[in-house]
This record gives sequence, C-alpha cells and structure tokens, in this order.
Amino acid sequence: MRDGSARRRLSKLHSDFLFCLSEMGAWLAFKSCEENDFCSSDDACVRDFCLTASKIFSAHLPSGPHWSIGGDIQANVDAGYLSSKVNCLLESLLEYRDRRDLRCIIFVERIVTAIVLRSLLNELLPERSGWRTEVTTRRISMVKQNKIVEEFHKGLVNIIVATSILEEGLDVQSCNLVIRFDPPTTVCSFIQSRGRARMQNSDFLLIVRKGDDATLTRMQNYMASGEIMRQESLLHVSIPCSLPYDELHDEPCYKVESTGAVVTLSSSVSLLYFYCSRLPSDGYFRPNPTCEIDEETGTCTLQLPKSSPLQGIISVQGDRKILKQLACLEACKKLHHVGALTDNLVPDIVEEETINKELKCKIKIVEESLYYPSEFVSHCGNESKAVYYCYLVELQHDSYNDFQLHGIILAVRTKLKCDDEILAFDLDIDRRGRLQVQLNYSKVVIFTSEEIRRCQRFQVSVFRVLRDRDLSKLQDVLAAVQSPIGSSVSDYLLLPSVGTPPEINWKCVNFLLFPSQVLGDKHMDWCSTQGRKRNVNTITGVVCSCMLENSLVCTPHNGHIYCINSFLDNLDCNSLMGVRTEESITYREHFKKGYGNNICFEEEPLLRGKHISKKAKDSTDSSVELPPELCSLIMSPLSISTLNTYSYVPSIMHRIESLVMASNLKRMHLDHCTLNVTIPTAKILEAMTTKKCLEKFHLESLETLGDSFLKYAASIQLFKTYENDHQGLLTVKRKQIISNAALCRLGCARKIPGFIRNEPFNLKAWIIPGDNSQVHSFDEEFLTSSDKMYSRVKQKIKGKRVADVVEALIGAYLSSGGEVAAFSFMKWLGVDINFVDAPISRQFPMKAEKLVNVRYLESLLHYKFNDPSLLVEALTHGSYMLPEIPRCYQRLEFLGDAVLDYVVTRHLYFKYPGLTPGLITDLRSASVNNECYALSAVKVGLHKHILHASQDLQRHICSTVEDFKKLDLVSTLGWEAETTFPKVLADVIESLAGAIFVDSGFNKDTTFQSIRPLLEPLITPQTLKLHPARELSELCAQKGYIKKKNVVFRENGVVYITVEVEADGAIHKETHSGRNKKMAKKVASKKVLKSLKEYPYNA
Repeated sequence: MRDGSARRRLSKLHSDFLFCLSEMGAWLAFKSCEENDFCSSDDACVRDFCLTASKIFSAHLPSGPHWSIGGDIQANVDAGYLSSKVNCLLESLLEYRDRRDLRCIIFVERIVTAIVLRSLLNELLPERSGWRTEVTTRRISMVKQNKIVEEFHKGLVNIIVATSILEEGLDVQSCNLVIRFDPPTTVCSFIQSRGRARMQNSDFLLIVRKGDDATLTRMQNYMASGEIMRQESLLHVSIPCSLPYDELHDEPCYKVESTGAVVTLSSSVSLLYFYCSRLPSDGYFRPNPTCEIDEETGTCTLQLPKSSPLQGIISVQGDRKILKQLACLEACKKLHHVGALTDNLVPDIVEEETINKELKCKIKIVEESLYYPSEFVSHCGNESKAVYYCYLVELQHDSYNDFQLHGIILAVRTKLKCDDEILAFDLDIDRRGRLQVQLNYSKVVIFTSEEIRRCQRFQVSVFRVLRDRDLSKLQDVLAAVQSPIGSSVSDYLLLPSVGTPPEINWKCVNFLLFPSQVLGDKHMDWCSTQGRKRNVNTITGVVCSCMLENSLVCTPHNGHIYCINSFLDNLDCNSLMGVRTEESITYREHFKKGYGNNICFEEEPLLRGKHISKKAKDSTDSSVELPPELCSLIMSPLSISTLNTYSYVPSIMHRIESLVMASNLKRMHLDHCTLNVTIPTAKILEAMTTKKCLEKFHLESLETLGDSFLKYAASIQLFKTYENDHQGLLTVKRKQIISNAALCRLGCARKIPGFIRNEPFNLKAWIIPGDNSQVHSFDEEFLTSSDKMYSRVKQKIKGKRVADVVEALIGAYLSSGGEVAAFSFMKWLGVDINFVDAPISRQFPMKAEKLVNVRYLESLLHYKFNDPSLLVEALTHGSYMLPEIPRCYQRLEFLGDAVLDYVVTRHLYFKYPGLTPGLITDLRSASVNNECYALSAVKVGLHKHILHASQDLQRHICSTVEDFKKLDLVSTLGWEAETTFPKVLADVIESLAGAIFVDSGFNKDTTFQSIRPLLEPLITPQTLKLHPARELSELCAQKGYIKKKNVVFRENGVVYITVEVEADGAIHKETHSGRNKKMAKKVASKKVLKSLKEYPYNA
C-alpha cells in the first residue's frame, strides 16, 4: 500500500475516534476501534493503530465482571463513558418500551456513528425491551440491506440505525418512530426522513443540543416550511400533472404503454442493479451484471447472472460515454419482454412478495361455528310414535375384572352415515388398561312417546348423578324431561342392554325413583310368594330387601352417594370393623363416635356399597359397609355394573360424535368426486384432532406427511410451468400455494374450521341427551345444498392451526389412498395442482465431460445421466460465470429440496407406523436439514467437484473439511456436529437430487435410491437425538428449572450467545461463538445440557 493511501486511512480513523470520543463518550470511542471497517484491514499499520487506540480507550474504562455499560447509565454519563446526547437517545427510546410492534429508524450522519450505536443498543435494549437493532449504510450490500428491511417488516428487527440511504433509497413502510440523532443538514433531508414515519400515530423526534440556538431555529424553520409546502400543494391539487417525459425530452428511454412506466438512460443502471439484487444469492457471491467495454470498437457487452432468464450476451454500440447505460437500458427492455420486469418496471419478485404479504396479513385468528353432528339432533315434537335406528355399543376392558361391563344400545332418529364401516376404537380410561369399543348397527325400533320419556328419564337421572353428584335438583331436571320443547336439541337414547342377542333392559329403564315413588302391596306379595321377602328399615322407610340390592342410595350423615350391590349376611352393626382402624371397634361404635348416629336395628345385615365418586381404576377394596337405616334409597334397580358402564359413556359418545363428524367431512369430499378408494374415518379424525385435545393420537404425523407432499407437488408444477423463473421467484410463488395463509383461506372456504377438535373433552360441558332443564338450542348450517350441520357455539382458532389441519387431511388421504387420493382432495379443496406432462425443454449444448468428472460422479450416485448437462448444472455455483454453462444449481436445488423432503418423510412415516406423532416430526427434522446434507457431501467428497469462483467459499470449505477430519463420524449424527458447514454443500445434495429427478422422468423412487446411500446412516428412533436447544427447553419444563432469555451479541463479526439456566439455586451458564446464530445457540445449549446432566442432583 502506498504511503499516501495509508496516511489517508489513518487520518480518517483518527478523525472517527476523536468524533466518537467528543460526541458519544469513551465507551463508544472504544467500540469504534473494534468495529471500524479498517480494523480488519490487511495493512499491519492500520491494524496496529486501531489496536493502540483501543488500548488507550480501554485503560480509561472500568474493568471486571460486575461493571457493564448498562449497569448505571447516569453514572456512566457523569463519568464520560457515554455522552448526554446518547443518554437522551436511550431515554427517548425507553419511553416506547410498552409500545407493541415498535419499528424505529434512527438517522445519523456518519457511518461510524451508525455502527457504534448499533453495538450500544444491542448491548442495552434486549434485556430492557427485547428489541433488536441493525444498521444500514452505503457500505452494506444491497442484498443485505433488503434482508434487513424485510426483517424490519416482520418484526425480527425493531430498530434500524441508518445514514441517508434510508431517507430515499429503500422502501420502508412499517415505521412508526423516526429519530434524528444528528439534525438534518438540508430541508430535503428533513422532509425525507420525517416522511419515513408513515404508519398512523407515528412519532418524529429531533435531538438538538441544549444551547444550540442556531440549529434549533433551523429545525423550526424546516418544520414551518413543511407546513407551507403542504398548504401550497393543497392549492394545486386540482391541477393535472403532466407526464414526466414528453416530446421535449430527447433522453433515450423505454416506456410501457399500458402503465406509462418509464426507464430512462440515466435510471437504467440503478434499475438493473436493483433487479439483480433481488435475484437469489448467498454469502459467497452477489448477483451483479458484468459489463465489458471495447474502446476500439465502441462496443459494450453485458452478461446477467445465471439466475436471470436472460442468458447470453447483450451487445450494444454507441457513444463511448454512455455505453454502459445503453447496455443496461437494453437489458431492462429485454427483461420486461420476458416478464422479469413487470409492467410497472419493478422486479417480478417484488409484486409476488407483495401478494404474499397481503395474504399473510389477512389471517391470524379465525372465529367459526363448532359443528355438531346432525344425526344426534332433532326437532322434538309431540309425536305418538317415533322410529329409532339402534346400534350396539360393545365394551371390553382389556384388564378389568372387578365389575362386568355390558353393552349400550345407542338409538338415533337418523341412520348414521358412517355405518358402512365398523366403527371400532380404543379409549385410554385409566392406568390399568384400555377400553375397547365397537359400534355395530342392530335394527330399527319404534318407540311410543311414553317409552321415549322413560328412556330419557333414565339416562338423564344416571348421567346427572354421575356428573353432578347432587340430588337436590334431580326432581326439577326430570320434570323438564316430561315437557318436550319445540326447538332443535340433542336427541338420542343410551339404553342398557341385556341378553343374547342384546335387547333393551326395560327392567332397568323402568326404575323407581324414591321418595316420589313407593312400592305397592303387589310387589310385597310377589316377593313373599317367591320366598324372598325381607323388610329392611331405611331412612326412606321400610322397603323390600330386593329393592336395596342393585340400588343407588345416599347417606345424609356424610353426604355421599353409593351403589349397593349386595347384603353382607355375615356382618351386622355389632361386628368388629376390619383392619382399616388401629383399634378394635364395632360398626355401631364407629358410627356413634364418628357421626353421632345411634343404631336402632343392630342385627340387620350390613349393605356392601361402592362410593360413586371413586373412579373405575379403584379396586373392590374401596367398597364400604353401611347400615341400611343410615341409607336413603334413590333409584332401584340400578346395578353397579350398569353405573360403572355408564360412567364411560360420555367419553365414548364424545369419540363417536367426533367419528361421525369425520365421516361427514369425508363424505363432503367424496360426494363431489369419482374416487374409488377407502379412507378410514379414523384417519380423518386423526387429522382433525390437535395436540390440545390430549388424545393418544393427533394430527402432527399426518401434518408432516401432508406438508411434505404439498410442497413436493407444488414445486414440481412450478418447476415445469415456469421454466425461466429463478429459485427466489419459484419460492415466492410456492408460498402463495402452500403458505399457512393460503391453506387457511382454502380451509375456511370449505368450512373445515367447524370440524376441528381443538379442546380436551370436558364432562361438565357435555350435553346430556334429553336433558331439557337447560336448553341447548342448535342452529342449522348448510355446508352444501345437501349437507347440513348444527352449531351451538363459536370457537376461536389460530389461522395456522386451520392450515395444519388442511395439511393433515392431505396426509390422511395420501397415507390411505395414495397420491391420486391426495390430489383429489387437494383439487376439491381448491389447490388445483396437476403435473404438466410436457417434457422440460433443455437446449444447453455443452461437453459435460470437460467440466466435471461425469463417470466418477455417476458411479458415486449409482445413476447414469441421459442428459449430463443436468449434472453440470447441479454442481455450478452462482459465482461461476462461464458462458457455456447457462444456469447455476438454484432451480434444481429448489426442486431437489422438495423431492428429498417428501421421499424421506414418506420413508419414515411408513417404516415406523407405530411411533408417536411427535417422534415422526423429530425424525424428519433430524434427517432433512442442511447439516445432514452438508455432512453427507463432505463424506463422499462432493466439495471437490463444485464449480465456483469464490475465494471465501473455498476457504470455508477447506476449513470445514479440516474440522470434519478431526470429528468422530458417530458423533456427527443428527444435531451433534459442532462444525458450521457452508450451505452450498447442502445445496449441492439437493440440486443433485433435483437433477436425477428431472433426468429420470420425475421418478422419485429412482431419486431416493440414488441419493439415499449418500445420506446413510439414516436417523432411526434409536439414534435420534433432539436439537440441543429443544432438549434443554423440554428438560427445564419437566424439572421446573428457570431458563433465562438468551443473550446475543457480536464482536468483530462473530456471533456470541449466552445460554443460562437456574436449577435448584445453581447457575449453569455457557457462552459460545459461531459463524451464525443457530450454531452458537446449538453448541451453547449443548454445553448447558451437559452441565445439568453432570450436576450431582442428577446423578
């Protein structure tokens, strides 16, 4: 480097350091030494100067672990570490800490000011408000600037510290706070920066040093001039504007007649560079046009990046002074002709992204009716007779031996539309096993109105006792059963069965309710003739002993309800109680001592009863012995087996109702197609059920499968249909098809939210059929001209959840009926994807053997290419600008990513059918990710065959390979690798998959057979390891540890993340650096996990 250049750089650094010291304080001056662009210079003189200045500033700053710049801000201002101006900025920002979705731009004059303020704000604000700060200056690439602005729109970045580039250069629409840290120097700058606060109720703050009257007056004049210009504009609002270009202008331009959009010679260069900045890129190359000017011939040749649809050379001749502009204008013209620039002369991807943003903003929370099956609702009238369709609900407990379960007869007024298949399912009812349920159609029964009322009276009584355990309102509830209402209500019968074949147990249904009903003399005579007469004294009065056996009683002395199943002839009140008490005591003494009851009929046998509040999982030793005279008879006859069976019925009916709903949803689709496949109703129910329902099954596995297939199908169609679109544009268009917003919109159009089961079963909210004491009216809703549902309540559900269910339904059809069934459902839904049969047209004349080692790569992939140019394309990075290779690997990567995602997910789903839903998702996440792909590429040496022209990429690949050699292969499975792989390595695996897929005629099986050996060993349930960050979160939730918010900071371009967990008073804290935030977070989490597992209390 020449002395003059070094002198200028040192002078610039000296000026920046002194400026920071005087204007912002010693701490920011110290930061300017660390983060200045020159600090990483290759020139030793410049680096030494930065290091020396850093040491000087550092010597005047406190040191030690207990001091930080954010500890006591006012004390740091008083000490000169921060200036009062910086303190004013901090206080102004913190006034907005309670404002949701802050989007702030801080305008500064110097680049160094922007850089050091970003460092300070990221040091102080994350803990106080959670805000993240970024910086934009003219030294940052257009790609990086666009990314920052996009993150700003999404809320991932809350504050941008910017120079004048954001005054007029980039489109930032979502800003609600603008702060001028440095006052604007011109009225134009003032107006442009203030104009960035576009959102409603936005604020514009100016920071002016106290006592600087000249600047304050200038700002007041600017503000006044703005109002003057506004008033002047309003006066001329009715005057029509002339076109910006007319016949008087002779500057060459290109005009779109349909819109009037114009690009001129002078604006063509910036437009072309803007277009290229929106092309796909990575950290190793920027997609810019290359331009060569031949001074002798006056010719300019321009070549666009490989991801552009314009391939080949654009050549123009003309005035040497404007040759590049002429070439750029010609390129803009051709880009418009091929559709890469829209009629508004903006990149096509910009308009597509705008559509996505508008669609995404439309859905957050969906409020829809929650449907109820029409088969279980009727309009009750005063018919003398009614026809009911009867179904036998058979129950079997796989380990229940204490009480026999008998079948239940379900009688409905409308035949269930799902009775063409046997409905069978298991219910997890307790820790001792499962209840196996099977529903079979039996016959048609005609009931009289009196029989219907008796049946309703029986089931309402039983369910009310089981659910409420409150007898005070039972008579009023039963009175309502006698009075039919004229609205649509839940109307079906649940009756006990007896005998073989099963019939309705009318003896049980025609029960007696005490004390409103009493025994007549005929019953006593009948018992006497049978030799069974035994008068027993109860609170209700003297009753026949047969009425106490299999009855329901209450005991006023403790307020409990018991089901009596027998007399204990060998025990009376003078008998000693069992081992439940420490001292020997008789039953008479127990009830006298414990409840103050005097037993009068000491010699009457005790009753054996079971407390109905006990759950079925309790064994028979939970039964109690009761003196009859302390019991008040409620219902008889009612066996403990019947009561035990009916305790499960609400959960059974909830599942049956859900299955009927699933069948109705399936029928809505099948009625509109000619598909001849069988989709199990249980699969549809699984797709409708979210994790919040706390069932053994939920939609996650099917959602994973459906998501991968939808992505796969959409990618193929887009790849074939839009042969000239680059990867970024294809990705944006795919989002329009498969995004959560798009799927939610389609799901709502098909009324799917009403079918979603998103809450666990709540017995208290379950509607007892026939219970008219509290009217549960239903509203009719016609989903189609022939499909009717009922709704009673509205449910609010997230739009993403609706999208998840849509994906799960696609997965249900795919898993049971194959891809044809999935396509059929998608078409009915509105996702009209049909694979284009026309072959891909490729006219890339090249000698592939001269560019890559075709034979070796074919042997590695176990596949012989029909078109070797696909192999070359799959290995060509965007930085490799060789004219004979017209495309880089990005389009093939787009396709291969979707293909691999689908084939691996499908493989896992069908290979491990018995896994829990969450485990399938974890397997997919651990198998289909950039780390696994990049690792596979290094293992087989694919990095040696990548065609690129990036020195940074070459250095990163070499360092990665060296790190890989030091690793144990076994430790690199899943999420174990601690090496940051260049994404290019993973991209090549995906692009090779895409190349084989296209070359094989879009054969996914051939593609998987070729790529699978590269990915071996595939993750299995036995080798699966969760991502360390997720494992740490789950461990903290399980153990009750306190996980603090991660602290992220940057130094010299390196990301550092601190992960901290407090476990039983002990602090486990690790800080790790990485090339990116994800890797730093993963390794830091892994180290904290190791610390927690090695801690003594986990031994």
